[in-house]
Amino acid sequence: MDKAAITKPCRLADQDGNDTIICLKDREGRLERFYFNLSVLTDKSRYFVHQLSQPESSNCIDIQCSEFNYDHHVKFLGLLKLPACSILESFNSVKSAIGVLEVAVGFQCEEIVKCCIEYLEAIPWEDKEEELILKAVSKLGPVAMPILARVQPVDLTATKSVFISAVRFAMSIGEPCPPFGDELKTSAQEQIEYMLGEDEDLPLVTADDEVRSVVRMGLSKSCGSFENELSSLLLDPNFDTETAEAKILNSLSDLEWMCNILPKMDLMKDFVSNWIDISANVLAVVEDKKLDSLMWGLKTKLIEVTAKVLEAVGYGHVILPAPSRVTLLKTWLPYIRKIKPLLDSKGSDADFRYKMDEDLCQSIEGAIVLLILLLPSNDQADILADWMKAEQVRYPDLSEAFEVWCYRTKSAKRRLMEGMNNVDNATVSL
Repeated sequence: MDKAAITKPCRLADQDGNDTIICLKDREGRLERFYFNLSVLTDKSRYFVHQLSQPESSNCIDIQCSEFNYDHHVKFLGLLKLPACSILESFNSVKSAIGVLEVAVGFQCEEIVKCCIEYLEAIPWEDKEEELILKAVSKLGPVAMPILARVQPVDLTATKSVFISAVRFAMSIGEPCPPFGDELKTSAQEQIEYMLGEDEDLPLVTADDEVRSVVRMGLSKSCGSFENELSSLLLDPNFDTETAEAKILNSLSDLEWMCNILPKMDLMKDFVSNWIDISANVLAVVEDKKLDSLMWGLKTKLIEVTAKVLEAVGYGHVILPAPSRVTLLKTWLPYIRKIKPLLDSKGSDADFRYKMDEDLCQSIEGAIVLLILLLPSNDQADILADWMKAEQVRYPDLSEAFEVWCYRTKSAKRRLMEGMNNVDNATVSL
């Protein structure tokens, strides 16, 4: 407001018929006069009822405010003249409604307070605005419940219901929902990731038996669908390569997504077990002569998913019995050893976009070394002997595992000899 006009009266109505004056002042000396009928003030504000009932009161009431809420006071005084049905229409921003709300609370004007609450409850908020709103309504009690209901934590039953519904869409459990199938699935997957990362109460939900059962069902269904889609390639002599690969990659991407979220639910062991179960059939199809020079995107993505499985087992995040660890390694190590040089040989082709980047290679190599060292010595020997006989011994580099195996073997032999000597000495002493 122009400070040059601070002494100029600003009237919301003519003086005729108005018998009370409100003088609004701020600390800089700005002054505005508002003319009211006494009944308007006393009908709408308990503050003015109290002020005007004092023996020393006059028909002129002074109100002091700061420069920061001056405009909100002006807005509030203007709203006092409006009927309730018109107050809502007068707001045009969250900031203005919050400011008027705070003023209306101070003047004990229930009608305007309720209108502010109704407006704020019904419109979108920014994050910063939400903080201001909560601060403004935190001490209002039951009248503020419509706003608080938007932000208060939901009970675990409701959270569980939302999470299960999201899981069903994300894992394609049940009937598809055309025409929004893929979009809905992607949205559900994003929502699950957000809930797993941001909701402090979600661990209580993910520990629920029903939730875990639904997730396991979705995992099993997805693994079965992927395996069946892949196997169907060998049954169709005239399949379209691009269409078939896109469909299978879509299923494999769903499995990769599950591989990322299941550790947060302590269900990664279920994924690893399912992956081991289907690995032999998956590789039987992928390594078939029919696909020798096809579907490099699928072949590369299989290695990326397997890398996550190898890491989970190699670093001890998933505990498996030794036979399962041996099966996992003996199934996938030859495939990785075969595909890596093939991808490298095609790397000079500008149109060929599939490769194993350095981070992926290092991750797989480190996990395999750790996994080998977790196996019984005889199984370690078999894997290392097979690795050294192979034409391609450059990747993965298992020399570290070989050195540790040699050291352990010598140590074990030395311990055995020392034990035998101790037995011999004990026999002689007898």
